Amino acid sequence: MGINGARPYSHAFAGPNASRLKLYFKRRSPLFASFHGRITVNQNTRTSIETCWIVTDGKVGMVNQCRGLAEILEVEPVSKVIDQRAPWRWLPPVITPSVLDVVTSDSSPLVPPWPDLLIASGRKSVAPARAIRRASGGTTFCVQIQNPGAAPAAFDLVVTPQHDGLSGPNVMATTGSLHGLTPRVLDAARARFADMMAPLPRPLLAVLLGGDNAVYNMTEDYGRQLAAQLRGLVDDHGWGLAITPSRRTPDHARRAITSALQGTSALIWDETGDNPYLGFLAHAAAVLVTCDSVNMVCEATATEKPVHVAHLEGGSEKFRRFHANMETRGITRPFAGTIETWDYVPLDDTALVAAEIRRRIAIARTGN
Repeated sequence: MGINGARPYSHAFAGPNASRLKLYFKRRSPLFASFHGRITVNQNTRTSIETCWIVTDGKVGMVNQCRGLAEILEVEPVSKVIDQRAPWRWLPPVITPSVLDVVTSDSSPLVPPWPDLLIASGRKSVAPARAIRRASGGTTFCVQIQNPGAAPAAFDLVVTPQHDGLSGPNVMATTGSLHGLTPRVLDAARARFADMMAPLPRPLLAVLLGGDNAVYNMTEDYGRQLAAQLRGLVDDHGWGLAITPSRRTPDHARRAITSALQGTSALIWDETGDNPYLGFLAHAAAVLVTCDSVNMVCEATATEKPVHVAHLEGGSEKFRRFHANMETRGITRPFAGTIETWDYVPLDDTALVAAEIRRRIAIARTGN
């Protein structure tokens, strides 16, 4: 038995990528480094995943987490976008029946043959994910990303951030959210957006703007303060700026930042054409990201570059726990108007979850 009663990860690292995965974890993960010597590779263990579905309501953040996990697992997923019928779309998952009839007729078809792996995320995906697991007779390994709001035992694995406080024998708690920002993805984005980024001064700061959500508010005062701080980085420290807003960024903040940066070479994406988000991250020497999105913060840290977090008004206990953990681990620092330089051990949540999935699939198939 391994740490905390878990079986050693021998099955998780079977296959052609075993050596690469072991080296990756040895370098990146303190947990893995503490017991990597006990791992043995069984080339005969059937851990292959031939087919995979992603089930979401189409929200970009959920889709990206699911796709990121599928990419690390080296499987090409089929995306299934679903919606729920009334009244189920208004009700919590815990009282929604686990039947396929809860989805609307214009949703992606959920019909056999069932996939080897199902990766689902979001409240609306909970009931159909449970229904598919049941309909497959247990042959579909069902992974639910984020707290499902229903009994975790209905899934083979629930992956949820530590700050959600969920626990159980089939719950895997991560530091942050999953994503697919591997070095290969960032290298491709660097090449794709090279011409766009070439004219910008160096060092370059990627600025990822969120905004208002259920618990945070980007006030007009903060918008003006952030605009003045960005102008100071240009005038006083020579930073180039590549700024991408989001749908949540208030108009007043957009106007304040645009006005403050007039006459500079700052690039503010106008939300037309291809989204240069990944290109900004790939070319930047540091990243400034607002605190309202766990996904954006975690994606920023995938660059292994300094990540400053701009803290908006408001918050919640979950968000506070997440940001406190990231700061305690030395991964992020709060933004106070200047950009600092430091090194940190990046998060490896997605790769750890992928290894756990392979381990559990191997156990389910072989019984040991």
